Amino acid sequence: MNLLDRIAFRTARAAARRRGNRPALHPRGTSLAGRLVVPGHQDRRDVPWLDVPGSYAVTARWSRGAGLPHPLPDGLGLALRVEDAGGPGRPLDLLLTTGGRGRWTRHVPLPRTSATAGPYSSLLSYVVGGRRGVLAAFPAPGSPRIPADPATVGAAAAGRPVVFQLCFGADGAGAAWRPLARLVLHAEAPPSSPDGGAFDPYLNFLPGFRPVDRLRSLRLAAYAGSRAGRHAPPPS
Repeated sequence: MNLLDRIAFRTARAAARRRGNRPALHPRGTSLAGRLVVPGHQDRRDVPWLDVPGSYAVTARWSRGAGLPHPLPDGLGLALRVEDAGGPGRPLDLLLTTGGRGRWTRHVPLPRTSATAGPYSSLLSYVVGGRRGVLAAFPAPGSPRIPADPATVGAAAAGRPVVFQLCFGADGAGAAWRPLARLVLHAEAPPSSPDGGAFDPYLNFLPGFRPVDRLRSLRLAAYAGSRAGRHAPPPS
């Protein structure tokens, strides 16, 4: 473990200890159920699950990143598990955080007071069909503003589907966002593990669709520190 990883581990461990039985990051959230609908695309991307139309069950966790009390602005998280995206028993995990739309701001986490005020970005780059860029989930046009509070988000999804457009923005000046799939969150779900490590994009990725390895060790060190601070067992 290098110096930065050790710092991330110790910082997350201390934060988790202060929070008791909650993780250091994204301690307050709600679990949601939904579907991801891939329409298929005429311009093939050489990514099997994107090149063929399909509909996949989704388990999601929406959360407040720093755990600040509502109505204070916070960096908001949307973790997704797309079941069987790579075939039976092979899920796809995505971790998205409220970010910007622009060439540079798409890599920057932005605090918000509404869960549907703007896009959720992967922040770090993905390689999709040989091209490098960022993934983002944009609220559908006309989406109602949902306050950034776990109970409110869960109740809103149970009462009316919350819809996003999953897009890919390639690196480079002037690169437009290209739609990939439609995400519909339509119900509350039984809670998953409280630790964000339950969703692992470095473990659950698909051929032609994977995150780059930059900062991977830093993220893993932070999750390990969070578990150590809560005396939680390591993931199986």
